Amino acid sequence: MEAYFDNKGNILNACVRSTRDKSVLYTLKTTFGLRGRKVTVLLDENPPPGRSAHVASLYWKDKLFEILGQRKYVSDIRRKEGRFLSKTRHWKWSTERKEYELRYDEDEGWKAALNENMSIAARFLVPSRPYLFRKPPPPALHLTKTALERDEVFLILAMLYSEIKRQDST
Repeated sequence: MEAYFDNKGNILNACVRSTRDKSVLYTLKTTFGLRGRKVTVLLDENPPPGRSAHVASLYWKDKLFEILGQRKYVSDIRRKEGRFLSKTRHWKWSTERKEYELRYDEDEGWKAALNENMSIAARFLVPSRPYLFRKPPPPALHLTKTALERDEVFLILAMLYSEIKRQDST
C-alpha cells in the first residue's frame, strides 16, 4: 500500500489517501487540550459491513495505544536497545505478532524492518527540508504485503507516534 497524507502541515489531522486513485483510506483526527494533545483517532473510511469506522486511538498523555478495542501502554509494546545516542526501537503488538525495528534516517524517514531478516516492511517519510522554488512533497507512507497482513494499523500508529515524538524533541 502506498499512500500520502493530504495535510502537509499537520499529520495528526489529515486524511491518508491512496497514491493510485487518491481515495481516502484512513482519517486522523486529534483533539487538543490546555496541555497539548489528548487523543488521536484513526478512522477507517471503508469499514467492512457491520464494523465500526473507529479502528484505533492514541492517548498521548497516558502513552496508550488502543487498536480494535485492545489497549496497551507504549512501555509494553516498545523496547529500546543500544547505546546512548544510537538506540534502536523495537515495536511488537503481542507475542504472536512480528517484531519491527524502527529507525530514523534524515533522507529516508522512518523505516520498520522485520528483525528476522531485516527486510523493510514499512516506510514513513515526512519531508522536513524547505524547498525554494517548489512545494515540498506530502508525507508518504509505504507498507509492504508483510506489514499489511496483520500489523497495518499498528505500524501506522507506531510510526506516527515516533515521528511526533521526534518533532517534539527538535
